[in-house]
Amino acid sequence: MDLGKKIFELRKKIGLSQEQLAEKLNVTRQTISKWELNETTPDIKQAKILSEIFQISLDELVDNNIEKILVGKVSNVEKLAGIIINILKFIGILFIIYCIFLIIAVVFFTTLKDSNNEQISNELALNCSLANKDYMISITSDGYFNCSNCEKQVQEEIKNLIDFSVLNLSVKKVENYFDSLDGYCE
Repeated sequence: MDLGKKIFELRKKIGLSQEQLAEKLNVTRQTISKWELNETTPDIKQAKILSEIFQISLDELVDNNIEKILVGKVSNVEKLAGIIINILKFIGILFIIYCIFLIIAVVFFTTLKDSNNEQISNELALNCSLANKDYMISITSDGYFNCSNCEKQVQEEIKNLIDFSVLNLSVKKVENYFDSLDGYCE
């Protein structure tokens, strides 16, 4: 719709004559008539006053379609939001991968540490003395026992004290055995 026709319809809608509208704008009735016939157009100041009189925006008065501008801006914001969401998803995936890697590393190194501790604790050697005689005793959790310079009877007595699944307790029992015979172990 052209501006002249729009001014005419809005003037009629609020019930003003050309003369009444002209008085409000400090222009002549002929000026209003020329506007409505599209012979001339109001300047920006007059258009602003017209929009206030008709209680509409300047965009509505001149049929300025700002919808395309707004849709374009909203579209750009949506695109930017989509990019940001994709970046955040990527960062989130990297963080999850990092956490999984960290958990695997902790489990691996804990298991490795435990296996090293088991290897240390699964093989024990004792140096014991009894009546000025030294005995070298070796014990492992896989059932190995050796007392190379032990008499048969001492070897059997020590072997009966050993529980190969709990070597630390077995060491205590061997130490107690030598202590009870007035010997010692290192």
